[in-house]
Amino acid sequence: MGAVAAGCRFFAGYPITPSSEIAEQLAALLPTLGGKFIQMEDEIASMAAIIGASLVGKKVLTATSGPGFSLKQENLGFAALAEVPCVIVNVMRGGPSTGLPTSPAQSDVMQARWGTHGDHPVIALTPGTVTEIYTETIRAFNLAEKYRVPVILLFDEILGHMREKVEIPLPGEYEIVDRKQPTCSPDEYVPYGPTDDDVPVLANFGEGYRYHITGLMHDEHGLPTEKPAIVQALQDRLKRKIDRHLDDILSTESFLTDDAEVAVFAIGSTARSARGAVREARDLGIRAGLLRPRTLWPFPEKDVAALGERVRTIVVAEMNMGQLIYEVERAVHGKTRVLPCLKADGEPIPPSQILSAIKEG
Repeated sequence: MGAVAAGCRFFAGYPITPSSEIAEQLAALLPTLGGKFIQMEDEIASMAAIIGASLVGKKVLTATSGPGFSLKQENLGFAALAEVPCVIVNVMRGGPSTGLPTSPAQSDVMQARWGTHGDHPVIALTPGTVTEIYTETIRAFNLAEKYRVPVILLFDEILGHMREKVEIPLPGEYEIVDRKQPTCSPDEYVPYGPTDDDVPVLANFGEGYRYHITGLMHDEHGLPTEKPAIVQALQDRLKRKIDRHLDDILSTESFLTDDAEVAVFAIGSTARSARGAVREARDLGIRAGLLRPRTLWPFPEKDVAALGERVRTIVVAEMNMGQLIYEVERAVHGKTRVLPCLKADGEPIPPSQILSAIKEG
């Protein structure tokens, strides 16, 4: 529903637990809106299909889980280099390999940032409620269209299958962003030419604008090049178009951190357990708080660093063997203790486990 509200009219995917419900719903819904649903032969083809549909002007979505997310990585890198707007949902489950198909995990967080090879721009959003799945999906499409970049929605199986009260915003209560269109003639069009915001203007294929799309390093006309100066300028711009817009991209939620001595850093359903643990800690007289990122990549370094200046310990709670803890350690520069609270057995982290870590901190 969030995708449809954002203007998505094309979905390509392959069934995989625990994300198949997204495909099932859109298979029924999109044709009623003039959109298209295609079940592809595999996850690689699914990613290729949404890239193609995006290039003709559609807002596009695919959805998967761990093993399928791995298969999408090569074409995700293509979308990043070719600057093709698209949204990828990854409902995380236990791994590696087939792992625990019906159980939750948060072990794809580093894969979301560095899963495809090379340096590349990417945005990853981590909703924490069913309502936020709706609103962050809309935001994912807006960011993809605004910055011509793949945007990943990361949430775990628990959140993906959760039922709770949802307040859906009315049309007009949320922003909808459409990609910029060229104002010049087709003869004057330069697909990767300079712009004030470092985001090239993407013309739709089939509307008279002819240009080249490639997975190779390319010049401003989209043509392959190995000239070091052009390649470096392209790499710099791809990074810069995200870095200079962090105020627009980053989003975090703080809970009782103003006077906290111990803070928890967590995402998704683990953050919900953490919120309960923080309340219990407060009842015990421990000044605890929670920092929850809605934007995981780019990493909210400034918010984590500022938190590290105020608290003596940050507990990093995550359903994996330790991934985000290294980013938190990097952000605080050794100014505060960073304590892991990890679980990777297919069960959620309960508030009691996080409370024990808070007490230790």
